[in-house]
Amino acid sequence: MSPRADAPARATHVRRFSRAERWVHRTSAFLMGVCVLTAACLYVPQLAQLVGRRALVVTVHQWAGLALPVPVLLGLASRVFRADLRLLNRFGPHDRLWLRAALRRDKRHAARPAGKFNAGQKIYAAWIAGATLVMLGTGLIMWFTHLTPLVWRTSATFVHDWLALTMGIVLAGHIGMALGDPEARRGMRTGTVSREWADREHSLWRTER
Repeated sequence: MSPRADAPARATHVRRFSRAERWVHRTSAFLMGVCVLTAACLYVPQLAQLVGRRALVVTVHQWAGLALPVPVLLGLASRVFRADLRLLNRFGPHDRLWLRAALRRDKRHAARPAGKFNAGQKIYAAWIAGATLVMLGTGLIMWFTHLTPLVWRTSATFVHDWLALTMGIVLAGHIGMALGDPEARRGMRTGTVSREWADREHSLWRTER
């Protein structure tokens, strides 16, 4: 899937994300933010005392978590979204080169070849998708306590709590990376990026199918 020139600025900009993809990202980010904030209010004593209304916070947290997969499921109706999911699931030799360069902290663009999505983005997408499903499953076990034995609920609580902490750290890293790349943020905000940035950061995007 090669980048398409944006009609009003054909020579300088390329289309990176469709409206549907931006909607999925924004909605998912909002729901994830609600989950993180309500979780913090449930587990950090100072925040719990400040906010109060624990029962309401629990309810908001539960329904936000239950709704988290919905934007992605609705996004599957978009052909462009499905095509990008296939690209995210495709890990090639150039991705291994990108990872080796990243581990060596080699910042040369030639050492980090990438298609529309680089190897780091692919790993993050796979990890966050898997973690979300685990959080959803363990959360349901904790929610419907009368349907499962005590050992299941205890194990689910342990996994849910520690994975939530891990997700918070990973999400902070994701946000930090985004803050460090204004052009990438622009692509998610407006759908287009500069051709110069696309050629520099995603040199194989033009030839990717």
